[in-house]
Amino acid sequence: MPTLQSQYDKARKVLPGGVNSSVRLNRALGTPFYVSRARGSRVWSIEGREFIDMCCAHGAALLGHAHPAVERALHRAVEVGLAHSFETEYHEELARKLCACVPCAERIRFCSSGTEATLHLIRACRAFTGRDKIIRVEGHFHGYHELIYIGGHPPASCTENRTHPYLESPGIPAAFADFIIPIPFNDVDALARAIAEHGRETAMVILEPINYNSGGIQPRPGYLEAVRRLTKDAGIVLFFDEIQSAFKKSPGGAQHDLGVTPDVCTIGKAIGGGLPLSAFCGRADIMDLFQPAGPVQHSGTFNAHLIPVLAGLAFLEEAAKPDFYPRLQQLENLFHGGVDQIIARHDLGMIVPRHGARFNILLGRRTPAERYEDTFCHDRAVMLKIIKACYDRGVYFHDYGGGPAHHGYSIQHTPEDIGRVLDVLDEVLGQLKDVLR
Repeated sequence: MPTLQSQYDKARKVLPGGVNSSVRLNRALGTPFYVSRARGSRVWSIEGREFIDMCCAHGAALLGHAHPAVERALHRAVEVGLAHSFETEYHEELARKLCACVPCAERIRFCSSGTEATLHLIRACRAFTGRDKIIRVEGHFHGYHELIYIGGHPPASCTENRTHPYLESPGIPAAFADFIIPIPFNDVDALARAIAEHGRETAMVILEPINYNSGGIQPRPGYLEAVRRLTKDAGIVLFFDEIQSAFKKSPGGAQHDLGVTPDVCTIGKAIGGGLPLSAFCGRADIMDLFQPAGPVQHSGTFNAHLIPVLAGLAFLEEAAKPDFYPRLQQLENLFHGGVDQIIARHDLGMIVPRHGARFNILLGRRTPAERYEDTFCHDRAVMLKIIKACYDRGVYFHDYGGGPAHHGYSIQHTPEDIGRVLDVLDEVLGQLKDVLR
């Protein structure tokens, strides 16, 4: 039987770093987590060990693994003939149903990944406004392409991000940073100053309405409303990146949950039922700029492949069931009620922000974070110890470089699963309480 290490040794001979996505190296294990099969709330390693999955494909597996509705959709795709590069009635049906769910969505286009979704929608926003600059919020994540992988997550040592936006990867030309204006989250005055200085050159303000990618930071009361007002007054497109937040608490995403409607948004992760499907949507006058309705290009042989489109319809059918979100809410209440008790009982210096079926673990704080730099207290080394100790006890949390990353559960998790996870966390955090105070 192969081991994680032996498989990793083989993979590194043919794959850069042994992986196909950089964050698949789980540093708490020293290797990627190699899975032999997955079903429901469980995954099995190639070593034959069973785990409760608290990663859930980074939020994409909201239905859990091998959900029967998705399996039926896959069989249906085979019956149709795996048709791709064609439009079908299913594409229109999925688009129509999503437009009925998402408040800002009057038109929608499909692609495979969140990175693709933001890239194409940024192009449309620039074409719509005739402007080039982007106001983006520190700590928020919008994909790995050169247009926006700048200024989002500078290291603590980078003190000049707001005057010289930080390039987040080698290979990004420095000139791309000229189009990026980073601002802190939850700071209305900072946004107002940025608009006053750069508004006539700015195409959009882009942000996560819930900042899952830096500790689960929530917007202050009134913040998003102010962002909506300021952008509208300046003729700037308001762009919500809901790749992560879509469907986690309601069918309408965070814009529905929080009551603020942007001009455009991206949605992804969960909508494919575990298959690669993302989308970008928004006002008709912006979206109709895409060819053939308008001049902006967006094409791709595998855009809206039939398999994920049918899986997306299966996901929406499940999410529309009257018990779907009440069941997720039950799991949310059970998990977070238990976590709060564990933190209080051991007097731990940590918080577990949450919104719907995703949550974060942020070490080193007892009060909510409000902006990116508030997460610099997070102890990455201790987080890796927590992940490894949970792994040793049959609970899988993923490592995103040891930072305050997001985790979650699916509709196929049971109260018994959550109870087991809480027991493991109680034991692990209790053993580490001296370094968590």
